[in-house]
Amino acid sequence: MSQGERGFTLIELVIAVAIVGVLAWLAAPLIEVTAQRQREAELRLALRQIRGAIDAYHQAVLDKKVEAPADASGYPPNLEVLVAGVPDITHPERRPIYFLRRLPRDPMHPDAGVPAAETWGKRSYASPPDEPREGADVFDVYSLSDKVGLNGVPYREW
Repeated sequence: MSQGERGFTLIELVIAVAIVGVLAWLAAPLIEVTAQRQREAELRLALRQIRGAIDAYHQAVLDKKVEAPADASGYPPNLEVLVAGVPDITHPERRPIYFLRRLPRDPMHPDAGVPAAETWGKRSYASPPDEPREGADVFDVYSLSDKVGLNGVPYREW
């Protein structure tokens, strides 16, 4: 090369590309873990919102604001009721009481086309905690995912 020419040699370019490739290869697992952490945070928030709404519905039944049969558990019959609302029997106009603005989806559910209520496993009040199953009401919700969280606990048990 003469003194007037400037630029990179082929070897310098190959080394630079190799370094960038190694850095990208090392960053890929970190990106995957970050994405999983974000989905887990969404799952925690969704579970907290739904469980809070279920508890608020139950409290409204205990406060005699919502009609419930005498032999019922006092928990909502399904998740959609939390969004659709129920009439407030203490209000003269029977205005509806809403417990959720929208029902969050289970972020661990693989099919985005499934309605939000069907992405959750539902446990009725009558079912045992170690063997949850659906029934006449919704006492609790859980993720249907068979995967395990970063903390080592299966998502179903959150």
